[in-house]
Amino acid sequence: MRAVGIILAGGNNQKMRELSNRRAIAAMPVAGSFRSIDFALSSMTNSGIQKVAVLTQYNSRSLNEHLSSSKWWDFGRKQGGLYVFTPMITVGNNFWYRGTADSIAQNLDFLKRCHEPYVVMASGDGIYKLDYGKVLEYHIEKKADITVVCSDVPEGDDISRFGVVKIDGDGRVTSFEEKPVSAEGNAVSTGIYVIRRRQLIELIEKAASEDRFDFVNDILVRYKNVKRIFAYKMDTYWANISTVEAYYKTNMDFLKPDVRDYFFRQYPDVYSKIEDMPPAKYNPGAAVKNSLVSAGCIINGAVENSILFKKVFVGENCVIKNSIILNDVYIGDNTHIENCIVESHDTIRANSSHIGEDGVKIVIETNERYVM
Repeated sequence: MRAVGIILAGGNNQKMRELSNRRAIAAMPVAGSFRSIDFALSSMTNSGIQKVAVLTQYNSRSLNEHLSSSKWWDFGRKQGGLYVFTPMITVGNNFWYRGTADSIAQNLDFLKRCHEPYVVMASGDGIYKLDYGKVLEYHIEKKADITVVCSDVPEGDDISRFGVVKIDGDGRVTSFEEKPVSAEGNAVSTGIYVIRRRQLIELIEKAASEDRFDFVNDILVRYKNVKRIFAYKMDTYWANISTVEAYYKTNMDFLKPDVRDYFFRQYPDVYSKIEDMPPAKYNPGAAVKNSLVSAGCIINGAVENSILFKKVFVGENCVIKNSIILNDVYIGDNTHIENCIVESHDTIRANSSHIGEDGVKIVIETNERYVM
């Protein structure tokens, strides 16, 4: 494919509350065995993009560890590869990334060394499968300066956390409002863009010279009436996990058979870093209903409508309902957990009860591993 990929994975979001205290949002576990960034990386490799740069910054240790080898996404080639860029103090710069445009500006040498004529930009917190090649074909057909991939959000969703676009009959973007308080339409930007590489370099250099740091506000919104900006509509599953509620809902979507079939059984596949672990073990007394249980788990109690990530131990007489249990959690006997997200590496003591009554409850225990 005639494009280089850039994944923006360096931002922080307070709407994730305690969940972003330990990891970047792009490193959030999804669907039992994946990380959020896996979906963008998989779409890149499935689209034939051979060179991808991931820009990381906030709480990036676990994300960098996840990206330590490019082989999982088949980027380990003589031509291309997977590049991870973090902020770097130099003679001419002593700033962290001050925005999405600034993160690209600080790594502009990477783009200048590339020979691909186009750039595909994506965020690391989107859950989807997309053929970027079709977006590029649309971009070329429309003779667009910038193409924005859009999706229609369901009625009732919080539209104020997205960039809302208005599109004319030809597909051209006539209005772009970033995180409006209220909006008439329901078409939103997915954070995926296609742009010619030389034009991106020119726009980023101009923004940097004027101390403008945000790609959406300082480029898309600013040039919406000057540049030819078109919208490419996605008609398949797309979700953004930038809030606790959205993260919970997106994971719960994977309990629906049609969503599981789309991501796990239909081509192309979604790839992730593989860990060698034994399969889940169900001891006598275990009862599991409509749940995803990952490798390394040991189940002794009841699990219903829940997602258990890797290496979760569920004690005897436990009841887990409508909950997400992240990696390496020990749950003691006689514990009741409902409508919760349990943080990774926690130990939930025996005879505990955690119930989210007014929304999703985040459970974080700092005690040492409890031994029966």
